[in-house]
This record gives sequence, C-alpha cells and structure tokens, in this order.
Amino acid sequence: MNFPLYIAKRYLRSASKNNAINIINGIASVGIIVGAMALFVVLSVFSGLKDFSLSFSNDFDPDLKMTSTYGKSFHIAPEQEAQIKKINGIAGSSKIIEERVLFLFDGKEQVTYIKGVDSLFSHVNPVKKNIYQGEWLQNNTNQVVVGYGICQKLSLGLFDFNNPFEVFVPKVGSGTIETPESAFNKCKLAPIGIYAISEDLDSKFVFADLALTQALLEFKPDQISGIEFKLKPNADEKAIINQLNSIFKNKVTVKTRAQLNDSLYKMLNTENIAVYLIFTLVIIVALFNLVGALIMMILDKKGNLKTLFNLGTEVGDLRKIFLLQGSLLSLFGGIIGLVLGIIIVLAQQRFQIIMITPTLAYPVVFSIQNVLIVFATIVLLGVLASWIASSRVTKKLLEEF
Repeated sequence: MNFPLYIAKRYLRSASKNNAINIINGIASVGIIVGAMALFVVLSVFSGLKDFSLSFSNDFDPDLKMTSTYGKSFHIAPEQEAQIKKINGIAGSSKIIEERVLFLFDGKEQVTYIKGVDSLFSHVNPVKKNIYQGEWLQNNTNQVVVGYGICQKLSLGLFDFNNPFEVFVPKVGSGTIETPESAFNKCKLAPIGIYAISEDLDSKFVFADLALTQALLEFKPDQISGIEFKLKPNADEKAIINQLNSIFKNKVTVKTRAQLNDSLYKMLNTENIAVYLIFTLVIIVALFNLVGALIMMILDKKGNLKTLFNLGTEVGDLRKIFLLQGSLLSLFGGIIGLVLGIIIVLAQQRFQIIMITPTLAYPVVFSIQNVLIVFATIVLLGVLASWIASSRVTKKLLEEF
C-alpha cells in the first residue's frame, strides 16, 4: 500500500474539526472548478471566433496558390500542365491572372484588382457560392462578377445599359504618348453578378474571363500570373509543393492558405495565447487558496504528523501526503470544471443560447485540444502549488510541537 496516498485520500474525504479550514478548502475547490470551467469556455469561444474569422478567407482562398518568384507572370507549357494533373493529392487546378487596373463607371473611378479566371475556377475556389446577386460569369465573354464593396463605391448595378462599366489597363511598351486614349487598353464590361464575403474582400477583386484579361494585359495565351489548387482530403501539402517546385525548376513560389493570410493567422494566434495567459494568471491566483488551505491543514494535523514521525515515517513521506492531497484536489476540481465547461459549450452549439445577432449565434468550438490544454494547466499548476505548500513540512516544524 502507498502509505502517503492512503493518508492523503483520508484527509481529502474527511472534514476537519475546524470549520475555518473546511471553508478555506471549499473556497479552494470552487476556485479550481470555476477556473477550469472558465478557461475551457473562453478557449472554446476564441476557437469559435477564430474559425468564424477564417471562414471568410476560406471561402475565398485556395488550398495552395502558385505564383512566379521572379516577376508578375510566367509561362506554362502543355507538358507542365500534364505533369500537374499527375500529382497525387491535387483535386483540381485553375489558371489565373491578377493585376491592379482602373475601373470607370458613370464618372466614378476605382483602382482595384482584375482577376482573370478560367472555366475550372469555380471548381477550385468556392467563391461561386457567395454570389449575392446575379450569377457567375461565362467563359469567352466580357461578363464580370464584382465585389459588393466595389458596387457601393461606384454605385454600380447589374444590367445597367445606360452607363458602361469600363476597365483601363496601361499599354506595354515605350515611346511618346500622344493621347490619353493611346496609353491604355480598355474594354467595356458587363457586370452579371455581385459577390459578398467580407468588407475587405468585397472591395478587392473584379472577376473576369482569363482570355479577356490576357488580351487587356497583352499576355500570350500561355502566360499567367498564378495557379490555384484544390487538394484532396488528407493530401500531403509538403510533397505537393516539392513536386510543383520540381516541375517549374524552383522558379515559382507556392503558398498554403495559412501563408496567404499570414498576418490574420498571427493576429488570431496571438490573441488566443494572450487570453490563455490571462486566464492562467486567474487560475494561479485561485490556487493561492489551495496553498493556504494545505498550510492550514498541515498546522491542523501537526499532532498527527508528529506521531507518524515518531513512529518512523520519513519527513519526505509526510510531505508527499499533502503534495498528493493538493494534487488530487486539483485533479478532481479540474475534471469537474471541464465537465461543466463542456456542458456549457455543447449547449451553446446545440441550442444557440447566446446570440450576436437575431440570426447569428455566438460561435464556439468544442476541441479535444482545448480539453487537454486546460486539464494539463490545472494539474501542473495544482501540483506546483501543492509542492510549495507541502515544503512547509520540515523536521524543525515537527520538533517544535
């Protein structure tokens, strides 16, 4: 039998004759339970907010995006396209062109990106499901899909035949510009759809046909600015990136979705760490009650400890009694707090108790990772607090009695 564990469990189950010690023990237990519950709920809330924030970019950005390392565009040969199709893990790919250009409508101007896409783009990128009004463009036409923010700035609507929607692109080359018209390639566009995702993204792109964009930019038929990829579930990103670099002889840069939104991911991760540290500090403050409760218990049981010491029990074993008692209290308190926190999170997910708007529930995500983080935090800090308190049991203390 583990003697210190046996005594620790007895002390944990039995109440002290001193009501003040019982109250302190109760406060310490409640503090651990509430701390574990609060930390888990807050981490689940921030996981939900993180997923909610990333859902906008996930509906817009591909799994992988390849661009030129040494310029704005590159050429792709039919052999390279055939090699890309043979890569295991790629579900689809789409050739694109992105360039900042000038749009003009009814005397209003807007400089933003035109994004030329091919017929496979809607199968690679889910932006099509975010069409707010109208429909997706058809290939080999001058149809375009415009962001809701751009429409607001230009007061642009669909099927407005009275005012042309025009795009102006500076011509490539050198020489004297005799007239403003000779400096630009221009084309009248037909807005056929409006997409709405988020405030930033809605003002970023005007989607157009790839061939039309190549003509405006004076690109060759095999000249593009990038390729977007959709991956199969559980695909090996690193292996795919290495194969793409091999095909294009390391002249391209391939970025994952996280790398495309590097600043957003860093901001969300920093916020998550900051919240974790803040609530961990709250738990540390709550565990001061555990230290005080254990010290009061040591003083209350000093007579019993003196007897055990005289019977031959080592001081180290006496310390283990209170180390184990505090650790068990932290363990059980953490489990109870986690159970309560899980109930709250699952109830919010299922019944949408707290709402941000009448149609949008406060986002929360149940995650095993958060369960393990909270459990490990409570147990480790509880053991540390118990060790600090148990160190009060010394030979000098016992001899003073």
